[in-house]
Amino acid sequence: MYARTFEGTTLGDDEYVISADEKTSVQARCRCHPTLAPGQARAMRVNHTYRRGGALACLAAYDVHQAKVFGRCEPTTGIVPFMALVAQVMSQEPYASAKRVFWIVDNGSSHRGQKAANRLTAAFPNAVMVHTPVHASWLNQVEICFSIVQRKVVQPNDFTDLTQVRDRLRDFENRYNATAQPFQWKFTTSDLDDLLARLDRHTAAHPEQSSVALTA
Repeated sequence: MYARTFEGTTLGDDEYVISADEKTSVQARCRCHPTLAPGQARAMRVNHTYRRGGALACLAAYDVHQAKVFGRCEPTTGIVPFMALVAQVMSQEPYASAKRVFWIVDNGSSHRGQKAANRLTAAFPNAVMVHTPVHASWLNQVEICFSIVQRKVVQPNDFTDLTQVRDRLRDFENRYNATAQPFQWKFTTSDLDDLLARLDRHTAAHPEQSSVALTA
């Protein structure tokens, strides 16, 4: 999908690839003493005691080839919040009139299995759900966006309330969409085949460490 290919066929100009997922429990922690920025020969100082200001879920849909992110904050994750994210994207151009819009998702409960794929297509006939392999949600490019959010947006997590968290996430989205470039995905299908083959060899050599042996 990242190479604009689906089932051996190159995607057309009116076909798009969206990576989507949820980042759960983004917390607002009000530090008991203000965080001090780093200075000359001094690391950032963050107080370890804080007051909890609640938590929210950050949902994001990332257009892989346009480097555009669509985000929203919800009280929690689930089918309804995820479909709200889908509607947010699919109700605007160029996705509303696209030939096909592929939604790459992992196997989380909000979008798991054929029921989720059918629900997506029923709501938006030009949308196609594509699941990452089980236990391989890291293949979803939106995880790179969430990594940026974790490292550069919500750290050191010093917010008085959830309104500040929402505002920070919204500001990040606006800045990101104005400056970002598509990620250059370097993990090929051949790399994946090699990784799976190494895992098979390791499992064969160490059967006592396999998940089957551990759950038997």
